[in-house]
Amino acid sequence: MRIIHYPNPIEGDGRTDHSRPTALDGALAPAGSAEAYFRAAAAILAAQPDRDKPDASAALLDRHYGLAGTVTILSSEVERTAEVQLPDGRRLILKTSTRPEASDSFGFQAAALAGLDGASGFLAPQLVHTGSGSRTFEDDGVHGYLQTRIDGVPLHREFPSPDLLFHTGCALARLDRALGRVEPPAVHRPVLWHIGCWPRLMSFEQYLPAGRISDQVRAAMANYADTIAPKLANLPWQVTHNDPSPFNMIMTDRGLGFIDFGDGCWSPRIQDLAIAASHMVTDPGLPLGGAEHVIAGYASVIPLSGLEARLLVGLMRARQSALILINYWRSHLFPDDAEYINKNVARAERGLAILARLDAASAETAILAAISSPRPGKSPEYNVPR
Repeated sequence: MRIIHYPNPIEGDGRTDHSRPTALDGALAPAGSAEAYFRAAAAILAAQPDRDKPDASAALLDRHYGLAGTVTILSSEVERTAEVQLPDGRRLILKTSTRPEASDSFGFQAAALAGLDGASGFLAPQLVHTGSGSRTFEDDGVHGYLQTRIDGVPLHREFPSPDLLFHTGCALARLDRALGRVEPPAVHRPVLWHIGCWPRLMSFEQYLPAGRISDQVRAAMANYADTIAPKLANLPWQVTHNDPSPFNMIMTDRGLGFIDFGDGCWSPRIQDLAIAASHMVTDPGLPLGGAEHVIAGYASVIPLSGLEARLLVGLMRARQSALILINYWRSHLFPDDAEYINKNVARAERGLAILARLDAASAETAILAAISSPRPGKSPEYNVPR
């Protein structure tokens, strides 16, 4: 593996102590200190992707599942992701990696999918067991697992009608309710997108363009560290998806599906709503930019506590900032992949600018207004399966 040397994300440039303990250090205890966790998580995303290695998907598919089909390599940031078209028309997704951390990551993902089998109110890929009945396989240093593919339209390509966004929130809450009963392994493995890493992400500030965005990111992360992180221990924590972006939510004729559980981990339950809602902040004419409808849908299934309502906008701003910081950093490391890496950055920057107008009181007021608002009327072009 080619080693990429990147600026030390803990030491920074001497201006700020990014390694100071935070209220969330205890959440990272199973993996060691928060600093060690952050270093390990950053190193994973700084390593060269697996795709430069020869592809053995067809041979692995035959050897471990007794299947053959047409293999197409898909875009992916870390592991190798292949679509498999079987002769009978079924489509599967095979994920493989030679990286040692893939054993924990794939173990988590496969167990999460297995645990969601049979849940209702949303769709998730179904795990395909190996010929020997295992969830994952290891073959001469290659780790992998196989799942079904959800066919449909990614949410980012759909018109974001109030009704669609409301039902997106409902489906996400049902997913979280189901994930709350799942107990996969490796929930504390290093994940840079874990909320406990956020205070240290400001070590990537040097990669941001100077100006408004940099200022808004700095303000959002300072607010998170000072006023939000100390209260997160009082929230319900569970296994979460941790990346319900419009690219990972698929509209089908059977309802909304969720894919790519690779960043899933142990987090505050409200984190999934904060992430999904942060991607829906697009309309400067609304206090929450249109995320009101996602929040209302989620709260109709899992009511928000007073503390969750107070913290939600700050969590949304911090997640937008985390996305901006991590992806500017990774674009510096992998300039040839910048377009794919930055696919969500413009949306995050626009959303952060909209939410930056709110102070703490007006943010809480907007959340309370959203969850108490009437259910939006049904859009004629959107049919929600019951």
